[in-house]
Amino acid sequence: MAAILVGNWWVLALRGVLAILFAILAFVLPLFTAAVMVLVFAAYCFVDGIFALIAGLRAASHHGRSAPLLIEGVLNLLIGIFFFLWPGAALVAFVWMIAIWAVVTGVLLIAAGIALIRHSGEWLLILGGIISVLFGIVLFFAPGAGIVALSWWLGFYALLFGIALLVAAFRIRHHPI
Repeated sequence: MAAILVGNWWVLALRGVLAILFAILAFVLPLFTAAVMVLVFAAYCFVDGIFALIAGLRAASHHGRSAPLLIEGVLNLLIGIFFFLWPGAALVAFVWMIAIWAVVTGVLLIAAGIALIRHSGEWLLILGGIISVLFGIVLFFAPGAGIVALSWWLGFYALLFGIALLVAAFRIRHHPI
């Protein structure tokens, strides 16, 4: 495996450069990046739905349990179509799901923190819960900011990942095979 990586160091470098370019795109055009992510997810749902339907139909032809696969296939197709036709609405729905999650987990953290503060005097769990609830409220009222933030986080990840691959590629290129 190591010999393959050393012999093809340039592939790692290319992957690193592409990740860095993606990161730059995510930082400069975050809404475009988010829309592309939604469309890629829509394509995945559509293809996965087709394969699930095929598997369900094959199971049905052999008198097997096909309903779960058929339902999954139809739902994936519907989600894929929805995401293709209304990517903006899909993005906002995704951000709202994160907002709901943040508020619910924040409230639960606050409740756990209240129990903990009575026991040990520790209050940071309550603070974490308050931060989570506030984050959820901000996402509810400014979903566009949430979309931009998600794109930037993805861009930050891609930048670090790309740099790591690029550095690794140039470090191994002179190693003997």
